[in-house]
Amino acid sequence: MDEALPLFSDDTRPLADRLRPRTLDDVVGQDHLLGPDAPLARMVAQHRLVSMILWGPPGCGKTTIARLLAEQSDLVFEPLSATFSGVADLRKVFDAARKRRTIGQGTLLFVDEIHRFNRAQQDSFLPYVEDGTVILVGATTENPSFELNGALLSRCQVFVLKRLNDDALETLVERAGPVNLTPDARHALVALADGDGRYLLNMIEALPPGPPLDVAGLAAQVQKRAPLYDKKQEGHYNLISALHKSMRGSDPDATLYWLARMLEGGEDPLYIARRLVRFATEDVGMADPRAVEQTLAAWDVYERLGSPEGELAIAQAAVYLATAPKSIAVYRGFGEARVRAKKTGSLMPPAHILNAPTRLMRKIGYGEGYQYDPDTEDGFSGADYFPDGMEREQYYRPTTNGNEAEVSDRLARWEALRRRGRSAGGA
Repeated sequence: MDEALPLFSDDTRPLADRLRPRTLDDVVGQDHLLGPDAPLARMVAQHRLVSMILWGPPGCGKTTIARLLAEQSDLVFEPLSATFSGVADLRKVFDAARKRRTIGQGTLLFVDEIHRFNRAQQDSFLPYVEDGTVILVGATTENPSFELNGALLSRCQVFVLKRLNDDALETLVERAGPVNLTPDARHALVALADGDGRYLLNMIEALPPGPPLDVAGLAAQVQKRAPLYDKKQEGHYNLISALHKSMRGSDPDATLYWLARMLEGGEDPLYIARRLVRFATEDVGMADPRAVEQTLAAWDVYERLGSPEGELAIAQAAVYLATAPKSIAVYRGFGEARVRAKKTGSLMPPAHILNAPTRLMRKIGYGEGYQYDPDTEDGFSGADYFPDGMEREQYYRPTTNGNEAEVSDRLARWEALRRRGRSAGGA
């Protein structure tokens, strides 16, 4: 385990700031990017940084990595927050970077929460990134594919940062020095951090002096801090994570508690409604397809009634999700299918399932041999719908939870018919 790093003399700064790594080697939990022969380590070694987007959860080190990339590449570090900055601020940075460039000095422009910039603001980066006036490093907690312009993404590499695992969090605890916790409470502290290094250090800093706290004592301290909920920063992500995991863990009581905490803290109920819809498709899925209907209905009810009456509909939907059977079979299957689709490129669908509106298309075999499943004896033809030359692959693997148990039985019956058809064809 790493030894505790010396702290700066300015003890008024937050612990998380005082313990910021001094070199990229000190950054924990991101070895896939910073370890030997990893992409960012190679760039720094070669002094050839490219513009990039750092995508990862809160407290995983995005800002620290950007700062250290600048320091270790001899670039001027220009930080901006998309939450507080506008086009005028960007112009000042670009003008300064252009002047530095004339004397051979490069600039790393770090934009935190870059997804908060609108399309026009994102477009303003393009010429300066294109000609190398700035090396852009954007940080975001949101999926860049959805939140950033395609033109900007095409000029940047996207690097995905991981939530900090328990080993990385333990390293941070060591660096913070002695903590007033029993061994069990220390494990609980790491679990409470949920991969967020900044939150972990903030909790450590809030621990009172005195004898070591046990798990109950730690929980009491965390509860004291809980009302300091900032719906746009750390508390926002911690509480939505607690709500999400309570629903996933099928605990309706904890679900209602965290929902109430968020609403009491001033969270936008529509934000919660959107997250419930996402949960319905991502965590419940085909185990209970009605979950999507319930969450969309709650969203609609809230928009019609507003607060506080409409919040009851959101609470009802949250309890529905918590008590629903769970399945991520579609989520995983779709992910596998997307990976496969990228690898197979532009393979054509098999000719038998292509429409043939013209004589030429019919002549070359479009639609030939197509079987209309509802007209078959079993309502299932067993035809192959994958591209020619590509073997059948299974992406969707239903569970036996809820509605998906029936789907599983149905797919098994169809697979048996498909095999019987292949056997008959071979005979």
